[in-house]
Amino acid sequence: MAELSALRVDRAATGDLLVWCWERGSAALVLPEDAPTPVIRSLLERLAPAALVELGADGRPTITRLDDPAPVDDEVALVVPTSGSTGVPKGVELGHAAVHASVQASLERLGAQPGERWGLALPTHHVAGISVHLRAAALGTRAVVAADTAAVADLDVEHVALVPSQLDRLLQQGAPVHRFATILLGGAAAPEGLLDRAAAAGARVVRSYGMTETVGGCVYDGVPLRDVEVAISDPDGLIALRGPVLLHGYRARDDQGRLGSWCPLDADGWLTTSDRGRLTDGRLEVLGRIDEVLVSGGENVPLAAVLQRLLTHPGVADAAVVAVADPRWGQVPAAVVVPTDPTSPPSLDELRAHVRRLAPAAYAPASLVVVAELPRDAMGKASRERLEQLVLTAHRSR
Repeated sequence: MAELSALRVDRAATGDLLVWCWERGSAALVLPEDAPTPVIRSLLERLAPAALVELGADGRPTITRLDDPAPVDDEVALVVPTSGSTGVPKGVELGHAAVHASVQASLERLGAQPGERWGLALPTHHVAGISVHLRAAALGTRAVVAADTAAVADLDVEHVALVPSQLDRLLQQGAPVHRFATILLGGAAAPEGLLDRAAAAGARVVRSYGMTETVGGCVYDGVPLRDVEVAISDPDGLIALRGPVLLHGYRARDDQGRLGSWCPLDADGWLTTSDRGRLTDGRLEVLGRIDEVLVSGGENVPLAAVLQRLLTHPGVADAAVVAVADPRWGQVPAAVVVPTDPTSPPSLDELRAHVRRLAPAAYAPASLVVVAELPRDAMGKASRERLEQLVLTAHRSR
């Protein structure tokens, strides 16, 4: 068994500290760089690393031993907390072999060559940010860190990984996105029109589908990476994945607070996700999460479908949809919208009529909250908890 070391360092230093950990035979847990102390304390208590590693004034690692550590299997390279958008995050244990398989298959699919550089614009407590460091190292280079999204435009690199909100911002500022050989786009679904705008600007965008449990993206532009298999379960239409990139297990505490590791793969090595999808000629189309389907008056309403309709309205710059309880229908969709023109946001009636032109009546949002921006995490995912709170607060104020 090996120790787990928690790394609290800035993004630029993450790659070097990962190598330092692995050379010592330790697995690594990368902590959020700017998280407040209570968040860090909670993660340390939940995942029980043996040591906290930071950089001293001389730039060398300093080690603080922690109480009540729990070991990890020797094959585990990383423990990465899930986003926790709908609950308490678990630690996803990723093996050295899975990390290596992911990096090599990604570079192979993208056609990346030794000596090429990667730009880092993502946080490294998420697997997508960690993977940027690892891809760069595999090419014999170092990740080039962007201070913020706007600074991506000035990076002298061949490849960059972004989330949709970052790509949208770069396009809005007129950044020369055509300079990059690859923009690897993941973390969240691309809003309506974003990919068309990127293509018009000359960008080569590769859409990535995956999750922490698959060391990030394992399907590029609908096609699985080398040795990754995709299947669709019946009758729910859930996406199942199998291959060398899958997690070792989940590191989590049970109801009695005992820490353990458990593997979610079935006897044949398949991981069944919570995402719905379909396969057409071997190409995967992701249709949304199964828990993002509400039942309104007996009719299934996919929130992703409602969202896509909202985003085609010219008065909507960004949007999210959440399910809310309704005494008559059981559940109804509520829209949270960022208007294109803040001085003249679209009305609820306008949006309802727009959605109903091409969708059933149950898809029309029952309520509307207008905001300046959506509450998103560092990976561009809209926080369901915070969205639901926005809607609940708006309802209470009426």
